[in-house]
Amino acid sequence: MSNATSNLKHSAPSLTGRAGGESPAGGESPAGGEPASPPSQWRRWHLPVLLLLLIGTIVIISRRHAEAPFQKEEGAVFGTFYHVTYQADRSLKDSIEAQLHAVDASLSMFNPQSVISRINQNVDVQTDSLFRRVFTLSQQVSRATDGAFDITVAPLVNAWGFGFKHDALPDSAQVDSLRALVGWERVSLDASGRVHKADPGMVLDCSAVAKGFGVDVVAQYLRSHGIQNFMVEIGGEVVVSGTNPKGQSWRVGVNKPDEDSTSTSHELQTVLQLTDRAMATSGNYRNFYVAGGRKLAHTIDPHTGYPVQHTLLSATVLAPTCAEADAFATSFMVLGLERTKELLPAFPQLQVYLIYADEAGDYQTFSTIAE
Repeated sequence: MSNATSNLKHSAPSLTGRAGGESPAGGESPAGGEPASPPSQWRRWHLPVLLLLLIGTIVIISRRHAEAPFQKEEGAVFGTFYHVTYQADRSLKDSIEAQLHAVDASLSMFNPQSVISRINQNVDVQTDSLFRRVFTLSQQVSRATDGAFDITVAPLVNAWGFGFKHDALPDSAQVDSLRALVGWERVSLDASGRVHKADPGMVLDCSAVAKGFGVDVVAQYLRSHGIQNFMVEIGGEVVVSGTNPKGQSWRVGVNKPDEDSTSTSHELQTVLQLTDRAMATSGNYRNFYVAGGRKLAHTIDPHTGYPVQHTLLSATVLAPTCAEADAFATSFMVLGLERTKELLPAFPQLQVYLIYADEAGDYQTFSTIAE
């Protein structure tokens, strides 16, 4: 732009007089020459050119921004893997992993020094902002689902062999005893950020929401750096924004709920086209085992203390945040198909894609997601 502006300035005298001199006052050239162009004519020619140059510069800058390459990062976190695709002119992997490590240090059950691990060890610890956000959301979802979602259910999960222990299956007396350590209303967070448990034997486990929350944290970081087009995925929990590298809505698959304890089958039931949305899926088709001729799923009903037994095989939830989608997907797997359908009108921010088995064992679906 600087060269073009310089040329315009050197050519300006030819617009106000003939070559070799300026026009005298009154607008007439000496010796009967042609009359000088009035200033208004100069402005009519000069200003549009400058405007075109300005518009051209803006277009060039915007095109350069739009053509920034898509970066792809992946790695291990929370006992699973993360994948992040985002449009930026440089890699942000170190910063992305710093966000994930902060979530791990707060909420990981596998990290003995994490905030939640020290709470479970009954250490007097002041929680951080990440833990407080997840705890508050968990309590809200617990209240909204009449306790179907409960971050204190870990003792029962462990007893049924889906946690850190896998001993003999519990009998009814053991289940009743452990239920005394379960109850979302029996834990609270005070104004100083400390957790209070009604029984020191109670164990908090935010695994059913931590992955989704980790996705939200990374998505928030990307947005804070002006990145509009991205997909963040951790262990199947997803947030998408803007468009994919082809300039289209992001396509996210929902797996068929085929029994697959090895997690090697990835046949899709459907593909959803999403933008500016979070998605989480919960199901019993991978984390289960058979004992005494009975299939035992990892979803434990906090009210009964036993693994759920109903026809709902998979619950996919779309929500404004992935933590919210994650928590409600778990809740719906506890509630089952009919109770979930009854509850949905109270949550207009949610959309669901539910897969269930009919009497013949065939897959059927219930969806509130617009095609």
